Amino acid sequence: MADIKRRDKENERREAEWKKDCQKKGANKDKMVRPEGLVIQMIDPDMTKPALVTRMDEAENHFVYVKLNELDLFEQLRGQTGKQHFQLMCLAFDPGAEYGQTRVGTQSVTARPQCRFNWNACTTVLKGRRFFSRVLTDGPISRINFCTIPEQEIGGEQPIYGKYDAAFDEALKPYIDNLTGARGLVDCQQAWRLVKKLQEECAEFARLSQNATYWNLSHRACVIAWLKACVLYVANGRKWEKSIEDFIRWSLNYDLWCKMEFFGEDIEKANRGEERIGQRGPRNLLEMLPDVFTLEDAKRVRRQAGLDNGQHRPNKMIRTWMNRGYVIQNTEYSFQKSKYTSPRAGRSS
Repeated sequence: MADIKRRDKENERREAEWKKDCQKKGANKDKMVRPEGLVIQMIDPDMTKPALVTRMDEAENHFVYVKLNELDLFEQLRGQTGKQHFQLMCLAFDPGAEYGQTRVGTQSVTARPQCRFNWNACTTVLKGRRFFSRVLTDGPISRINFCTIPEQEIGGEQPIYGKYDAAFDEALKPYIDNLTGARGLVDCQQAWRLVKKLQEECAEFARLSQNATYWNLSHRACVIAWLKACVLYVANGRKWEKSIEDFIRWSLNYDLWCKMEFFGEDIEKANRGEERIGQRGPRNLLEMLPDVFTLEDAKRVRRQAGLDNGQHRPNKMIRTWMNRGYVIQNTEYSFQKSKYTSPRAGRSS
């Protein structure tokens, strides 16, 4: 962010001088108009909606960015509706979405720029679950990329954190230059082919686990993976490498694991409108069955996984497996596993 910080600092100085001039002249009609080119990308979450709209409108197609040491600081952008911050999370992800306001006053901000908004925030698992508890099925969770850190043993060695040194900045500079120098449309066919494979892997695991929450979350998780692949491709000088594919596949699985681990059960409860006792994370139901199984066996493992057996769902599940070549039918109510390759995407322990 060093180059962005330098430009922001200069433009913040210009904006401050303009404000001082306006205060000196009061309502004087000869006071200076707002300067052009006030691109300020790094913003403070403690701002009004008009201020945020102004920053986006003046950003000249750049993204504005906010870093939050605590997730609940996002509530400073909640607005009069109380949900503006969640709406902003959704709009920031959706391509072409606009964010703005219309006012009749001559001194009021009236603009509807494209919502180019990036952010990242830290929190604890408990606070994160509480923060999103009222919008579990409203869209923000599926649009966010989640990461976590492993829990440390009590009394274990504490990690040491610090700043990156000048050598790291120098090594990173060529990749930053590639990103800032990119112009026009960049078509990365390797990223398209990869995301198609990832979508099929997620679909295959969804068929085997019969987990609707995982299936729904995987849609935007694949979009996030594709976006990451495109950024890495451009940063790498428009050169595709196997390491990019390996990282993107791992990143997708990691993102989905976090979402299912921390929110999966709560999302299922919200969708069902009832309490559910079960194990967090999707499970491969076919692996839970014996090599030769009956319809009753299928119903049993669905109950163990907390899935509904109504509306012929076990029969539909087995028919899907048969169509995909996972099982073959021996008799009317008896089935047998065939050889198949378990999808890597979404595997949960």
